[in-house]
Amino acid sequence: MLYLQKGIQVLTRQWGAAGETSAYLSIMISLLVLMTGYSCGVIGNSKLFQRYIRKFIEDYGTPLTLIFFTGFVHVGRMGGVELPTLPTGKAFLPTQDRGWFIHFWDIDVVDIFIAMPFAMLLTILFYFDHNVSSLIAQGTEFPLRKPAGFHWDIFLLGLTTGIAGLLGLPFPNGLIPQAPFHTSSLCVSRHVPDKSESGDTTGCTKVVVDHVVEQRVSNLTQGLLTLGTMSGPLLVVLHLIPQGVLAGLFFIMGVQALEGNGLTLKMLYLSRDRTLIPASEPLSRIQRKQAIWYFVALELVGFGATFAISQTIAAIGFPIIILLLIPIRAFLLPKYFTSEELSTLDAPTASRFTMESVGGNFGEITEEEQNTARRVERTAHPVGDDQDDSLKGAKQLN
Repeated sequence: MLYLQKGIQVLTRQWGAAGETSAYLSIMISLLVLMTGYSCGVIGNSKLFQRYIRKFIEDYGTPLTLIFFTGFVHVGRMGGVELPTLPTGKAFLPTQDRGWFIHFWDIDVVDIFIAMPFAMLLTILFYFDHNVSSLIAQGTEFPLRKPAGFHWDIFLLGLTTGIAGLLGLPFPNGLIPQAPFHTSSLCVSRHVPDKSESGDTTGCTKVVVDHVVEQRVSNLTQGLLTLGTMSGPLLVVLHLIPQGVLAGLFFIMGVQALEGNGLTLKMLYLSRDRTLIPASEPLSRIQRKQAIWYFVALELVGFGATFAISQTIAAIGFPIIILLLIPIRAFLLPKYFTSEELSTLDAPTASRFTMESVGGNFGEITEEEQNTARRVERTAHPVGDDQDDSLKGAKQLN
């Protein structure tokens, strides 16, 4: 939702930047970018063309869309309209007129203590944002084989944030939805026979994820390419991109993120025709349908509070709203929802294998705990006692 809001914000600024003609053209261009980029994703999941063509369109359709519409705005009469473009600075220099290093030794002691509460809020925000990004990028839909490294990620994030603070740069952290998009692009899929609910083969095939290419080359390449955008030639190229095209890119990321959002999927489920919902739908296992409505209402309230505070001067404090939701989920919701309902409505984002290094998913019984419970049960009710009770009952009947 924040990406959609950011795209709208970029477009609303066009009226003050270049006039009505430029603003309306930017709106048209952003919507065309949205439709084209979204269509590339639809084609990638369709049955059109050969598989390698679909994969190419799905992976490279969005960047090619940006390149195409950057030149498209100069065709015909559109070339006479002045469109605001992406602002850039000088090569390998800060955007402001200052040096690379922040003179922190010139800061007053009073200002340091004033900044401490905001630093604590930023720490909470980064801890939450980066972990959520990592969880979504390692979701249950991705068959990962290598263990997660949450502690190592937070350690590296602390180092990079410290260096960025000394240099006065934006703090690097995990982002949504780029992180899961990256994992999706590394998935290797295969065709398997499609079976009906009864287990019979339908004669068609479906695509399933076979494995994920788990490596660090693509991450390193992304970092090097980002560093390369600070060079003079690439800054000139980036300065050619109209802001309307960037707004369309925000719309693409926002719409694609909303499609896989749990709240969106629940609302779509509640809006469907009950006769057309497949029996394999997890939400269909919930007996109390009102529980779904109540849970969706709670999610909307939480989202509304978080989004509302992010639009005010107190936007940096929105992690507090998220922290308040944790005790509500841990202590309050189990009083009104059963464990079976919560396991479906608030299912773990990542698998048990991914969460093993941080103690497992909340509320999930591990295999070791299950074995311990079985041993305790055997100790409390020995098999021999059960057999003796059975023999006594048989003698009484005789």
